[in-house]
Amino acid sequence: MNRVFNGLSTGFRGEMLISSESINKLAEKISSSNEVFCSGLFLSARWFVVSQLDYDGMQLVVLPDKETAEYCAADLYNLVEGDNIFFLPDSGKSLEKSNYKSSLGVQRTSAIGKILEYKEGEQMIIVTYPSALEEIIPEKGKISGSLLKLAAGDEKPYEEIKEILFANGFERVDFVSEPGQFAVRGALIDIFSYSFNNPFRISFFGDEIESINIFNANTQLSMEKVDFVDIYPDLSSSEDSDGAMVTDILPESTLVWMDSSDMYKDKSFFSELQKFKNIYMELPLSRQEEEVIKFNISPQPVFNKNFELLTEDIRTKIENGYRVRIYGEKQSQLERLKSILSQNGGIFPEFISGSNIHNGFIDNDNKVCCYSDHEIFDRFHRVSIRRTVEKSEQLTINDLTSFAIGDYIVHIDYGVGVFGGLVRMKDDKGRMHEVVKLTYKDNDVVFVSVHALHKISRYKSKDSEPPKIHKLGSKAWQNLKASTKSKVKDIAKDLIQLYAKRKSARGFAFSADTYMQQELESSFMYEDTPDQEKAVLAVKRDMEDDCPMDRLVCGDVGFGKTEVAVRAAFKAVADSKQVAVLVPTTILALQHFNTFKNRLKDLPCNIDYVSRLRTAKEISDIQRRLKAGTLDIVIGTHKLIGKGFEFKDLGLLVIDEEQKFGVGAKEKLRQLKASVDTLTLTATPIPRTLQFSLLGARDLSIISTPPPNRIPIQTEIMLFDHDEVRKIINYELNRGGQVFFVHNRVEELQSIEDILHRLIPDMRICTAHGQMEPKVLENKILDFMAGDYDMLLCTTIIENGLDIPNANTIIINQAQNIGLSDLHQLRGRVGRSNKRAFCYLMVPPLVSMTEDARRRLKAIESFSDLGSGFNIAMQDLDIRGAGNLLGAEQSGFITDMGFETYQKILAEAMEELGVETGITVKSSNDNYVSDCTIETDQLALIPDSYIDMTAEKIRIYKELDSLSSDKEINQMKTRLSDRFGDIPEELLRLFDIVRIRQLGQKLGFEKIIIKNGVMIAFFISNPLSQYYKSERFSKILESLSIHPNLFELKQNDNRLRIFSRNIDGISKAYQILSKL
Repeated sequence: MNRVFNGLSTGFRGEMLISSESINKLAEKISSSNEVFCSGLFLSARWFVVSQLDYDGMQLVVLPDKETAEYCAADLYNLVEGDNIFFLPDSGKSLEKSNYKSSLGVQRTSAIGKILEYKEGEQMIIVTYPSALEEIIPEKGKISGSLLKLAAGDEKPYEEIKEILFANGFERVDFVSEPGQFAVRGALIDIFSYSFNNPFRISFFGDEIESINIFNANTQLSMEKVDFVDIYPDLSSSEDSDGAMVTDILPESTLVWMDSSDMYKDKSFFSELQKFKNIYMELPLSRQEEEVIKFNISPQPVFNKNFELLTEDIRTKIENGYRVRIYGEKQSQLERLKSILSQNGGIFPEFISGSNIHNGFIDNDNKVCCYSDHEIFDRFHRVSIRRTVEKSEQLTINDLTSFAIGDYIVHIDYGVGVFGGLVRMKDDKGRMHEVVKLTYKDNDVVFVSVHALHKISRYKSKDSEPPKIHKLGSKAWQNLKASTKSKVKDIAKDLIQLYAKRKSARGFAFSADTYMQQELESSFMYEDTPDQEKAVLAVKRDMEDDCPMDRLVCGDVGFGKTEVAVRAAFKAVADSKQVAVLVPTTILALQHFNTFKNRLKDLPCNIDYVSRLRTAKEISDIQRRLKAGTLDIVIGTHKLIGKGFEFKDLGLLVIDEEQKFGVGAKEKLRQLKASVDTLTLTATPIPRTLQFSLLGARDLSIISTPPPNRIPIQTEIMLFDHDEVRKIINYELNRGGQVFFVHNRVEELQSIEDILHRLIPDMRICTAHGQMEPKVLENKILDFMAGDYDMLLCTTIIENGLDIPNANTIIINQAQNIGLSDLHQLRGRVGRSNKRAFCYLMVPPLVSMTEDARRRLKAIESFSDLGSGFNIAMQDLDIRGAGNLLGAEQSGFITDMGFETYQKILAEAMEELGVETGITVKSSNDNYVSDCTIETDQLALIPDSYIDMTAEKIRIYKELDSLSSDKEINQMKTRLSDRFGDIPEELLRLFDIVRIRQLGQKLGFEKIIIKNGVMIAFFISNPLSQYYKSERFSKILESLSIHPNLFELKQNDNRLRIFSRNIDGISKAYQILSKL
């Protein structure tokens, strides 16, 4: 079995070669013998060697565990051209159905499929690990029997395809979002095959396949056209005992790479691998006398973010004839390195952007250094594996916001009612129209036309208690709207006055940045996000200005707000001013103290903290140093603003989570704020509508994007299985970490602790819950922070603001009983460092849960990236945020009217306030009417034959209703025809009605009726309106005189209206109106 080696690389990317001599020896040796041993070959250099060997055949790389295999695959993607690297994971048997499991299924199935299709002489590399090789797969005949091949132009009866899919275990759904699903709509079939990470849309003409497109499951829109597809069922594992092993289907010319034979010799697959050629990258202890091929590789030096060391190292290496290459994914990151090196006067190495390696190394034979930027900056290396299924966030959001029969709905004119679904009604001419039915108190019913869906929204508020349903025709709802408006105006006026007062005061103007400031900023562990940079620049600008700063920085948990504060604090210290950082709890004081101390450790700056953990002696010492001016930064609870604390020269006040302080403390803060620069941090997102309204009253920076190399937390939904739990906890403890275990019933904590002790006897567990004395609770958590315990077993009390970088696994038991935003906050406790973090949601079998709980879990799983907090807890946190900002009584209003309606009313109030006080400028495109209603006898709706899912219909009606420009209308038409096929006539009329409504609103009509071939447009009913003095109105009068045969102007019962006759359809009506 002599194989062809192309000696040194052709498929290899780039001319960068390492250990060329040893590789040639390796190629010779492998052609003559079945076992080859190497020594001195480690780190990423191994994958350079694999790719450079350039073997014309199949190669299998077996690594000890999944994580190492992922890093290897990611390195090979960067080193080998083309898409012939396949990652073969295990099938995730213990996991409940989830996005993560789908990805494993697709990666495993596509690798198995590729091995089966393999043709002699192709280059292909499979990367895997023991548990994936040990799992059984269906036997060869069964796999080829279940493969469905489709190509454009084929004749394939529609029904036959459906039958084959059902037989292969595919599930029929409304919209496909994960592998193993298919959907049928008209002449389209959408199929999500296990062999690819995006689904296919197959469109038919009769029984002939007209075209095949790959589409995005998230947006449901087509991405690219393909000529043929292979539809595979889930091959990832087999239930039959007579299945095959992966090793049974590998071609006999396969070349196998392993770490060492000792490592795997007890594994079931090891003997199977002996029939192939094996290369061992290390010499096993049992085979020391074997002849080895020597490599001379050493690891990348550790620079600990010391850039002078790095500059020096690069200079000596280049002077000694080495080539130095630095790999980095992001150009921006490498630019930052360049600027640091040029500041230190260093020689530039070669920079390779767009590809990274996991472990940098030095090859002393060919004199090459390959360094990775994430190791230089000491960051987590985030890799993405090909064929990962994207999370269907959009579908999840649609699911969370869709209307179901029985939901509470708020209509802006009538108040809170109950949703009764879409119904069809006949008009007086016997034509059908689609309307939404809402039921009010005493079974009164309102039918809302599909052209007015923008007036209804889903009722959302903080508590899950049902709202009060209003009575039609009563004054209660109108009064509620009016009182909310006036309250909002009062609050806003106060804020605006306060702001004006501060603007006229004088403060200290700080000087520009020093070089130490730049050094501090470049040593930050994460990349700055654009938002963060903006926030930092704004804070510096405010500090350099002589009017006192009062800036609010909002951002989700872990978005780098504290970093903004650290930089501002150091800027103040550089101008010999003192800084006070105020936090709501003792634990936070200690946490911030640690953060500040670590970030400022090499800089001339003294830091200390005050809390009830300090002794009286320590506190009086701190007071003395503050007064003398030898202490630069002090961090503490509200004690800091109490008696006995005098600052020599306070320059900056940082307040964390201001809404958690009591009234007395807030009053003192207000007096302090008047003359000192103040920076406030909050993690409660501020509702968007409020942001705009408060812009006039407060300087606001919003950080809404997470640091790019912050790793998303791997979220997995699983059953409570003792072995799995033991495995999870041991994994975390073995890497030196700590674990949170959340169980939300205080009375059951003891029995949970017993179970956990039985599973892992030597684990140290501490229990914490809200019924303990505050002092006791605090001490427990502080001991956990100090590392005295391995696990914190607690209720959901840990959701607020606890930051323990060493705890990177959280297990949430009975997760189906916990609300969405709480789940998100809990998960935010881990993943605070540069280690991979895990969140396990332990649930009973999905079948036994309520629909609502299933939806919640799906949402939390699909929003695992940081930053999704804004999406996920959007309703919930927004509601709390509004309450905090505007005071408690506003939360009451929100509960009465639901959040979205509250936002609408808030926006109106702000606009009116702007007009009253002259603070905000009225926008130029301002309309004199807030809405234009359309009545028509033409059939305009979405026919059932086109879309038959109520929830999706309502979503589309609502989206149609919110379109605001022709461009958006055309985009939506394209989207609909892509997803559902050609648009029917009735729906096209609906698009025209939307355009007429927009135009009518712009022209100043309150209502337009198009019936029996006549169009009547009603002007504003209030004769005193500014509209009648406007340019817009005079232009309309002008147009009327130009086209006397098209329009006639009439006035009766004090209403002015325009008549137009011979209107035979909606599009004609639009053409005529456009002439005004």
